[in-house]
Amino acid sequence: MGAAAVLFALTACGEQQSDVGFGGQPPPPATQESSRGDEAPKPVPEKERTEVPAARVDGSALPEGYPREVWTQNGGSVLVVTGQEGGCGEVRARLTEQTERRVGVELVEETPRDAGPCTMDLRYPPVTAPLDSPLGEREVVLTQREATVAGE
Repeated sequence: MGAAAVLFALTACGEQQSDVGFGGQPPPPATQESSRGDEAPKPVPEKERTEVPAARVDGSALPEGYPREVWTQNGGSVLVVTGQEGGCGEVRARLTEQTERRVGVELVEETPRDAGPCTMDLRYPPVTAPLDSPLGEREVVLTQREATVAGE
């Protein structure tokens, strides 16, 4: 009993407490996040984006009811598109083409193969895709697909 009290006192006096509960996963180290160069930029608040006019957005290949909202940020060099995801899925934007007349964006909902039971909710997060050059007057063509990916 005395050894347990000493062990508790030593661990309780650590310099940083974690918010991870029993069986939880600790957050990744701060350096891991910044070292990944393949991450898309984070969407800025909607009031800081520039809406792409609906006339320049072709969402005809999207399923009925799928959002067709597109903005730019960072001077037009990043597209922000409203995606749709549900349950255990997570949506990502993937550029399929960039020509002087149009930009193709595929919205891919990735669901882990071994996800287990998932909720039936729908979410509409903004996702980003950095462009080689600012969008300008180019048309944005939206497509969508679902993919099963290896779990973490």
